[in-house]
Amino acid sequence: MTACIVGWGHSRFGRSAEDLEGLIVGVTRAALADAGVAAEDVDAIWLGHYNGGMVPDGFCSSLVSQADAGLRWKPATRVENACATGSAAVFSAIDAIDAGRVRVALVVGVEKMTAVAGAEVTRVLGNASYVRDEAARGMTFPGLFGEIAEAYFARYGDHSATLAKIAAKNHANGARNPLAHMQKDLGFDYCNTVSPSNPLIAGPLRKTDCSLVSDGAAAILLTDEATAKHMRRAVRIRAHAQVNDFLPMSRKDITAFEGPRRALSQVFEHAGIGVHDLSLAEVHDCFTMAELMIYEAMGLAEQGQGARAIDSGLVAAGGRLPVNPSGGLKAKGHPIGATGVSMHALAAMQLCGEAGAIQVPGASLAAVFNMGGSAVANYASILERAA
Repeated sequence: MTACIVGWGHSRFGRSAEDLEGLIVGVTRAALADAGVAAEDVDAIWLGHYNGGMVPDGFCSSLVSQADAGLRWKPATRVENACATGSAAVFSAIDAIDAGRVRVALVVGVEKMTAVAGAEVTRVLGNASYVRDEAARGMTFPGLFGEIAEAYFARYGDHSATLAKIAAKNHANGARNPLAHMQKDLGFDYCNTVSPSNPLIAGPLRKTDCSLVSDGAAAILLTDEATAKHMRRAVRIRAHAQVNDFLPMSRKDITAFEGPRRALSQVFEHAGIGVHDLSLAEVHDCFTMAELMIYEAMGLAEQGQGARAIDSGLVAAGGRLPVNPSGGLKAKGHPIGATGVSMHALAAMQLCGEAGAIQVPGASLAAVFNMGGSAVANYASILERAA
């Protein structure tokens, strides 16, 4: 049995006046309406939400039912796996459909990050590292990825300009995306220059190399393939793979991104494709350094040579394999629990020709890669338009 995405809802990412419940209710209603599915026909609900103390709602799975009384009595489960929380929720629904236990699944991803001060957000997210060592030393995620960048630069040379090119690409893409948090084309020169408005944050990473603190939500409706045949459009999950690595950075080669490499290799094998068969990819650019290393993990370049993918124009909006046409986490925003659901929704929009100004012409096959922590929880999926 194969799961298919048949509808979606997506808030604009950024600083929202809505509280957690409002964000959940808005995208849930939008997804049900988009799919043309009655709430009573939903068999189960999964909510992706990291929280960690950013909002007081510690028990929120049934907040989804606030969107429609028809969702009352439906089994609802909250899922969390750091920054891959959204994809963890999506994969849980896919597995239930593949097992034949569920026919129609509702997946919602949400995060309200701006309800607390920036320093508290940084502390909460830092607890998604290896707390016994990394967080205990006061390491933040910018600090951790700053260390990764320093190690990569020491081994393969200074790639600060490469990171600026990635940032500029994603901001240019985000400027065309009405759902993005930051809709401004900053340009390469700005991203490549340390300045009072673009200071160094950690190691060689500048502000423009770091993803945003955002509120937002996204939802998708999934059904089994037999049900999807009766829907107005459907996107098939052709393959999906999850790989978890050690949590401590000290136990792995931080320049190798072995978890992402294994997850992507598995999903390509399961789908029976190669990376160059893809029309586009939405990947986890929590920091520009991560996107650079994901190019290598995908097989677009050998290890240490990921710059070739951006220098050649391959991954640009008009390139042969656009990466993050949405603007990615860098410009679209990164509300933790919503990110993986958003990636799947946006990839589905692309495959249905409904992505508007960010549409990749003729898109037929898309990859999604979402990760939690320092390449610890790695989720990869391949999507295609169902016939």
